[in-house]
Amino acid sequence: MKTNEDLQRDVQDAIKWEPSLHAAEIGVAVKDGIVTLSGTVDSFSKKSQAEDAAKNVSGVQAVVEKIEVKFANWGKIEDSEIANEIVNAFKSNWEIPNDKIKIKVEDGWVTLSGELPWNYQKEAAQRIVNTQAGVKALTNSLDIKSSINDDIEKEGIECALERNGSIDDQDIQVSVAGTKITLNGTVGTWYQKEEAGRIAWKAPGVSRVENELVIDYDE
Repeated sequence: MKTNEDLQRDVQDAIKWEPSLHAAEIGVAVKDGIVTLSGTVDSFSKKSQAEDAAKNVSGVQAVVEKIEVKFANWGKIEDSEIANEIVNAFKSNWEIPNDKIKIKVEDGWVTLSGELPWNYQKEAAQRIVNTQAGVKALTNSLDIKSSINDDIEKEGIECALERNGSIDDQDIQVSVAGTKITLNGTVGTWYQKEEAGRIAWKAPGVSRVENELVIDYDE
């Protein structure tokens, strides 16, 4: 079991390892496996990278993210410009049916809404917004409504989890109710939890995944 100090040091080192992040910008506090990130960065992309770096450290149970995004006055971008850049980026990305996504920008805060047939499209939209200049925060309210009416194959999901070498699937239970998949059990890292969720989302016909896996890195 890592102490709070050990885990704090590991998270700090993980943040330092990211070339675009300056460790001095980001404070790290740890208590009982819960990591709190604070400080100020000059882009939403850096904020997301810091959160991802912390989540992938072994022993992290949860991340509380209090990082603020602040731009220099000369770097402020109008909401209309941000919206226009996102629209153009969506149009040039083959993964995203941009006519199904509504975009709202208010003081640098982007909100995405609408319905998409696949979760990978929702993730692609989020990745694009994360990298846009001028974005301070993102609310991804896109819903998934599959156009496939076939029953979800529980066995197929279990086999996909078993094939993935980065996940110990012995402690993962899969249940299916209509178009919803629920994952229960324990995994050793946050990465394994998110990877299991991504695999479940790939099942044809799924519209919702409840990822209730518990992280227990002593497993």
